[in-house]
Amino acid sequence: MKFSSTLGLACLLPGLVVALVGIDTHPFSPPCAFACGRAIASNMLSCSVHDASGGHMHGGPAMTTPQCRAGDTAYLTTLAWCISTKCAQYHVPSSRLEKYWEEQCTGDPAVAPKWDYSTALHNITQPPTRELAKDDVLDFTALASGAAWDMQFRTLAFLEDEEALHARYGVAILVTGFAIPIVLTCLGYLPYMTGILERVKPYLVYPSAIGTYQVRPLPYLLGNAPTIGQSLYVALMVILNIILTAVNYRSTQPHAWYANQHQEVMAYVMYRTGTIGFALAPLVILFSCRNNILLWLSNWPHSTFMLLHRWVARIFGIQVLLHSILALALYRDTGEYPAVEKLKYWIWGAVATVAVSIMLVASGLYVRRWSYEIFLITHIVLAVLVIVGCWHHVELEFHRQWGYEMWLYAACAVWFFDRMARVLRILKIGVRRAKVANVGDGFVRVDIEGIRWGAAPGQHVYVYFPTLNPLRPWENHPFSVLPTEMLRLSNRSTSARNGDIPSEHNDAEKHGGTAVRVRTALDDNTTAGLTLFIRKSTGMTKSLKARDSLFTLLDGPYPSSPAKSVLRCDRLLLIGGGIGITGLLPWINSHSNAKLCWSVKETAECLVQAVDGALSRANEKDVRVGRRLDISALLSQEVDSGWAKIGVVVCGPGGLCDDVRAAVATTGKKGKAIFELEVEAYSW
Repeated sequence: MKFSSTLGLACLLPGLVVALVGIDTHPFSPPCAFACGRAIASNMLSCSVHDASGGHMHGGPAMTTPQCRAGDTAYLTTLAWCISTKCAQYHVPSSRLEKYWEEQCTGDPAVAPKWDYSTALHNITQPPTRELAKDDVLDFTALASGAAWDMQFRTLAFLEDEEALHARYGVAILVTGFAIPIVLTCLGYLPYMTGILERVKPYLVYPSAIGTYQVRPLPYLLGNAPTIGQSLYVALMVILNIILTAVNYRSTQPHAWYANQHQEVMAYVMYRTGTIGFALAPLVILFSCRNNILLWLSNWPHSTFMLLHRWVARIFGIQVLLHSILALALYRDTGEYPAVEKLKYWIWGAVATVAVSIMLVASGLYVRRWSYEIFLITHIVLAVLVIVGCWHHVELEFHRQWGYEMWLYAACAVWFFDRMARVLRILKIGVRRAKVANVGDGFVRVDIEGIRWGAAPGQHVYVYFPTLNPLRPWENHPFSVLPTEMLRLSNRSTSARNGDIPSEHNDAEKHGGTAVRVRTALDDNTTAGLTLFIRKSTGMTKSLKARDSLFTLLDGPYPSSPAKSVLRCDRLLLIGGGIGITGLLPWINSHSNAKLCWSVKETAECLVQAVDGALSRANEKDVRVGRRLDISALLSQEVDSGWAKIGVVVCGPGGLCDDVRAAVATTGKKGKAIFELEVEAYSW
């Protein structure tokens, strides 16, 4: 994407977010009218019914129904007179007063009063002179208590200001989290910034924050360590959340809702943590998406967004838990908890909180390693429960008056866009038939005809084999893509020498290392085709076996990492291990000065023979069977050769990827050469 397009979107999106969440929502508009209704709401009417249980409703010893208010003359005239006199000084348009009257007069928008606002005013024959006391039965046209009105007006106006502040802080956190990747990408286009960023990368971008762990999990499967640069992003988001959760609380006492300052401030903290939690929800979902717009607006790789997804989700979870704990403490302090805990809005909020708590525990690496499919299904189910629970929580309590539902609209829009894009990708080019051949020693080759986008480097595709396991047709995994055409040289020579020899008759041990060769699925009239080399493991890949036609769905291609900066280097060093060769071979066709270094175990020698046609395209290569690569020596050799800018792409086991990352960071700090590092590990 061009710089101008990226910058334009970066400027436009924050404005769209601000418009979406509705910072200017005013649920108590006009506040003068709302204060009138609340100032007289606790007084009994002639039609009020005493609560036989002795309970209190709206602060009074009686139950007043909307139907009662709708037909009570004294109530309607008192409310109309209060609105007329109190709102006059604020020059509120008559249309807004009529709107309040229609929607709020009886306490239920579905129950209309017997008179409209103008008619109620006309039915006041003489201006009222008697002020309504707290314990009076409202059976006459009265003056609303000035003290009660003042307290209600001040409370409502203050609450609106507080909610607007909470919304602004939520937008600030969301926009910051979204904009950082774009801003840092745009910095690279500024004059003189390229050189500065290149020198900074060995110190901030490449090194791990914890030893050399990055792709490899931390001890005891505690997760994947972020790089130093990723840690700075996480730290910024944590600090921003702490600051914006903790600052700018005010109090207005006496308060119409809370008896003391402690309860009032606790309520504001509760509301703010809830708002910030809602604001983080779209970001959490966006970072986990395959169709993440930031993959195209920034030069950050997919693996970085997946790591940040987990960290931002933890911040989101903490805000949700704080909101729930504070709500529980507040309602216990006010004595309302026994009644509140039975309300549907509270129950749905509890459902969302429990679901978030389970997700925080059940999303650990230990669970993902134990059974990724179970993790994925439960993760999606719990995420749906969170969204549904949050929706009912705010819908039943606030009836879309405060704009909280806008955050949920944004979160759902991100999720639905991603899922819709996946389906459209599959329907467009992804419904295929694949040819599967055994390569040997637990490896298979999958050829898919008619695909023309496999040649570009730095891509992966999600592959479904729905018929392999009918009980789990949704199961899919990411694979590096390789254009089948790259393998044709090997296959032609193989056909001339051996014919179409089935792979099961080419045992390397029985034939002294004779190569296992499989004919390409392509004919000589096309170069369109995609090949996957897959190491059979647990789950979906375990069931793969040789067949000529396997129903296959492809979701892709997706960028694994940005290729542009690497391809601009003077020298390209490709380092791979085992099956990681499939992620490296497309780079050979994209750079004129590339060197391939590949190490495989002796048990995987069949892979070397299977890709010998593609290997022949590399001008320089170092292929080792049963021997490890000396990463530091490889880098030193390239530096000593005098290359000014060296691109390094590594794809393979986690240990190899982490060793290359550490070696590039160490060598890059010496300053003799500039390095561009891309790691393709699929360790999400």
